[in-house]
Amino acid sequence: MGERVHRSIMNIKVGIVFYFLSLFLAFFSRKVFLDCLGDEFIGLTGTLYNILSFLNVAELGIGTSITFFLYKPLQEDNHDKLNDIMSMLAWLYRTIGFIIGGGGLVVSLFFPLIFSGKPVELSIVYFAFYAFLASAMTGYIINYKQLLVSANQKQYIVNSYFQSIAIVQSLVQILLALYYRNVYLWVIVGFVFTVIGCILFNWRIRKSYPWLKTDMKRGRLLLKEYPEILRKTRQIFIQKIKDFILYRSDQILVFAFVSLKMVAFYDNYMIIVNKIVYLVNILSDGMNAGVGNLIAEGNDKNTMKVFWELTAIRFILVGIVVFSFLMFIQPFIGCWLGERYRLDDIIICLLIFNIFIMLSRGVVEMYISASGLFSDVWAAWTELALNICVTLCLAPFIGIAGILLGKIASVFFIALFWKPYFLFRHGLHQPVSVYWKGMARYYLTFIVFLAAAVMLKIYVIDVRVDSFLTLIGYSVVTFLPLMACYFLAMLYATDGLKYFVARKPAVYNLLKRTIRL
Repeated sequence: MGERVHRSIMNIKVGIVFYFLSLFLAFFSRKVFLDCLGDEFIGLTGTLYNILSFLNVAELGIGTSITFFLYKPLQEDNHDKLNDIMSMLAWLYRTIGFIIGGGGLVVSLFFPLIFSGKPVELSIVYFAFYAFLASAMTGYIINYKQLLVSANQKQYIVNSYFQSIAIVQSLVQILLALYYRNVYLWVIVGFVFTVIGCILFNWRIRKSYPWLKTDMKRGRLLLKEYPEILRKTRQIFIQKIKDFILYRSDQILVFAFVSLKMVAFYDNYMIIVNKIVYLVNILSDGMNAGVGNLIAEGNDKNTMKVFWELTAIRFILVGIVVFSFLMFIQPFIGCWLGERYRLDDIIICLLIFNIFIMLSRGVVEMYISASGLFSDVWAAWTELALNICVTLCLAPFIGIAGILLGKIASVFFIALFWKPYFLFRHGLHQPVSVYWKGMARYYLTFIVFLAAAVMLKIYVIDVRVDSFLTLIGYSVVTFLPLMACYFLAMLYATDGLKYFVARKPAVYNLLKRTIRL
């Protein structure tokens, strides 16, 4: 128990340090790249990354499936079985790398048609795409061992290596963009640092896991001895396709239904969204392997206690994200990049609602994944069908708003109603009424403070903020008191936050005397 908590804390600490370093660079570099490389090129890179993400669906969910099967042998310190599983992963990922490479070559044949009439030269389209494709293949063929590190609750090792490389890469790209304004140099630097990262990380793996010996040929033969891996992979596959279309195809859809330049405009918001979601994921991903090990122990009472603790933490984070985004995103974009980069308020409201659904479902999804519950394939098909239908009906007429409505319509009922039922019925083996009895307090408290955030936005922020200085000032005097009250309200209303705060008895006793818990 102590070791699990210690590693989770290490994952979170290291992740947060690199988060703030990369956050500063992301905002600074975005401004530099837009000014020096142009809106069209930045929009192009976003579109190409999304095309590449579609090819990455070939991964089929193998990583998720393999990770589930690593928990038990890691707990038992069974090196032989771990070597068998990692050998299978090595062969599978090498195959996937070559499939993605071949798929990328086929897709690139259609670039003259896809980018016909667009304000970018085909030469840079091909050069950038092949560099991104080579980076992706390198990651699959060489970097598959990071799944073992993550399953062993040592995600901080992965973060420390790859985030350090990413920071240095970003600094080099900024300097080259400022002095040379050459898009080819920008792309080359990205590929070179990908290779360097792979080499350094694998050197660390050999030092940390000297017993790890993978044999790709043996891995191919071993697949017949582990049919459950392929069975779970098939179940996860549709989930992966659904997740790609819902969460990773925005740039492709904006490119198809609006314009290449609007991809860059939308990406400005998505950089902020992704950074915020990444921060939340640092906290949750640091606990993913711990939850897997917790469920493997079979202590039902402790499993439920931790579930409500994680739910409380998640809703505090959701409040921080949603309230801050609602109140400050529009003035921030205006101060950061200029008023011409602001999107319509209706788009922002839909984006915030989508963020809420995506983040609030996190604990349920974490437990579902840790329990190996991937059999509800019909739910993924339903989400996928709804998303495609709604998007195709609305996006041609209302653009980005239609794309976001497609996301919301497809996940709302499945994420908020079916997934909790599925988890409690088949994973935790409890009636779903237990879930809703506990969650009602979280939702009601959140709605009350959401209304307060809307009032502050309308009557204070929109009226008074006109510069970075006033934005910082009013964020301090409005947001911090709002979040302090939200935290205390959650502490008073929910057991999960009480469980979490009780881990620090001195803090819990002080709060108990103050607000009479």
